[in-house]
Amino acid sequence: MKKGLMVIALAVPLAACSNMSQTEQRALSGTAIGAAGGAAIGAIAGNAGLGAVIGAGAGLAGGLIFDSVKKNEDAAYRSGYSAGRSNQAPRPPQ
Repeated sequence: MKKGLMVIALAVPLAACSNMSQTEQRALSGTAIGAAGGAAIGAIAGNAGLGAVIGAGAGLAGGLIFDSVKKNEDAAYRSGYSAGRSNQAPRPPQ
């Protein structure tokens, strides 16, 4: 339980960083949410620290996957918008 609280206590001040890119923000928030959820589930299962570590890893992966999806959506939107302005068929995002 102490390890889980320590992870949360360290993650909260980092969440206030304002000069972070969107990728960094999504990775950090995914990690923090995953750690908190993992600590809660781990506490029920009997090992909050291990749950927090596993949750942080899963949250980081989820945050980075979410960031990739958002970047692909943005690229597709920009391609379609650009094609619409020039009356051409949009090119698929790369």
